Amino acid sequence: MRKPLAAAVLAGALALTAVTAPAAVAAGEGPNYGGNETVNTSILHTYEELAAELEVQDAKQPRLDVDVIGQTVKGRDIFLAKYISNPENPTVLFLTQQHGNEQLTTEGALEFIKHLGTGKTKGVLDGVNVLIVPMLNADGAMGDVNFPLDDYIAAGDRHLTRYNANEVDINRDHITRNQPETRALHDNVLGKYNIDYMIDLHHQGAQSERDGQLVSGSILYPTTENVEADVLEGSKQLGAVVFNAVDSTGWGHLGKYVGGTAETISRNGIAVEYGISTLLFEMRGMSDHYRDDYVLGQKSNGYLIKQTVTTLDAAVRAISDRSIDDADTSFWDSLAEQNTRSE
Repeated sequence: MRKPLAAAVLAGALALTAVTAPAAVAAGEGPNYGGNETVNTSILHTYEELAAELEVQDAKQPRLDVDVIGQTVKGRDIFLAKYISNPENPTVLFLTQQHGNEQLTTEGALEFIKHLGTGKTKGVLDGVNVLIVPMLNADGAMGDVNFPLDDYIAAGDRHLTRYNANEVDINRDHITRNQPETRALHDNVLGKYNIDYMIDLHHQGAQSERDGQLVSGSILYPTTENVEADVLEGSKQLGAVVFNAVDSTGWGHLGKYVGGTAETISRNGIAVEYGISTLLFEMRGMSDHYRDDYVLGQKSNGYLIKQTVTTLDAAVRAISDRSIDDADTSFWDSLAEQNTRSE
């Protein structure tokens, strides 16, 4: 990977000190946008800042390789961060920002990449291979699209939109693969590596609740009838690992996502086509949207980034030491489906 590195770019990168600080309240109790709070995109990594940070980490971490797997509609490189110690080890893929306005998962993925370069994960990478696509839809993340974003909410130097530059939801393109972003993912990641697990990280609206309490996120396994039984069980075990890690924190509160069966969606289609155990994780609130009830105030950024790091770290450790094979999936039977708060 060869990218110019500028000090000004690094200076503008998001400060993530809040990631390590304990949350004062449960994540579901964080502030809504409500038309009252500034939602500023300038505190989020731009595409250029992401590229620069990946270059820094690539140079610092001997076990990390950063590849370019393709380009977006507008010609931006799509990056893959790789930690491959032994091809015989199980492999997990983390995918973020299929939707460009769902960026806190990308912030968390970048923090996790830095985390993997520290002594905190000593020995973990000996037992697992880790692949991370930290920003699949860079054009949407930069608001560099071929349609207007006049009614989007966020302030700052750019808007972030769900769709790619062609106004296509690329998480509905996993069968036809008409868009360059989905083709790059399938041709150069899913079809190239022997992947066992995948967590597809998204954001949802800010008003979802479980058992009367707003959630910090929600999870779901593949729900198409065509998924193989062992793949489904692996998905449920991956969900158990994540649920136990996040819901036990005191600030995390997870619900069961209500999702469809279409195989155009990555959670379903990738599980069927490649035999990968997949888990959808929907974080609370979006970085930008045209609906007030979808956007979450930026005071919530810290714990949602921390939730992403917690999720990725728990998954990697459980796969590495094989404890995922003993994960108790019975919690799925009683985990309530989230609903949307009416007020």
